Amino acid sequence: MPMKLRFSPTSPYVRKVVVTAAEKGLADQLTLVKTNAADPASGLERDNPLGKVPALVLEDGSSLFDSPVICEYLDGQAKGRKLIPARGPKRFATLKLQATADGVLDAAILVMGERRQRPEDKQHQPFIEKQMKKVGNALDSFERLLEAKQIGRAPTIGTISMGCALGYLDFRFPDYKWRKGRPKLARWYKSFAKRPSMAGSVPKDAA
Repeated sequence: MPMKLRFSPTSPYVRKVVVTAAEKGLADQLTLVKTNAADPASGLERDNPLGKVPALVLEDGSSLFDSPVICEYLDGQAKGRKLIPARGPKRFATLKLQATADGVLDAAILVMGERRQRPEDKQHQPFIEKQMKKVGNALDSFERLLEAKQIGRAPTIGTISMGCALGYLDFRFPDYKWRKGRPKLARWYKSFAKRPSMAGSVPKDAA
C-alpha cells in the first residue's frame, strides 16, 4: 500500500514534500489525498491532531507531520545523495536554510490571513509591515549566501525550501518585487524553478 499524503494544492509546505519526493524518486509511492483542513469531516485530525497539511500516512497506518519531519523521512527512504547531510557544519547550514525559508512562508501566510479576514480599511498595517520585513530580511540573507558562494547547485532540503518560498511569493504576492536589489537570488531561482520537480508542482488553483 503506498503512502498517503494529505494535501492542499496551494500549500507551499505540501509543495516542499512533493518536490522532495520527486527529487528522491519516490513520487510514485505517494497517493495524494486532497484535504480541506477546515472541514471537520475530512478526518485530518486523525492523522495530524493539529489539523494541518501536509500529513503523511505510512503503510502501517501511522502518520508524520509537518513538512520538515516528512521531508527528512522521505530523504531516508531512498538511496543516493542525501538532501539533508547526516552530520557536521553542512547539516546545520542546510537545516538553517530550511528554517529561514520556512520562516518566510510563516510570515507571508500570516499576511495572507490578515488580508483575507479583514476588509482593507480594517487591516492592521503595522502587523503586515512587520511580517513583510521578516520576509525581506530573509531574502537579503539568501542574497548574501549566494554572494559568498555558500549555496551550491545540488538540491538540498534548504534550497528546496527556498525555491518553494520564492514560488509562494510569486503566487500570492505578485506585486511584491522581491527580485529588485537581489540579482543573484533572482538568477538562482530562475534556474532552480526549471528543475522538473519544481516545474511539475507549480500551484495553479488560486482558491
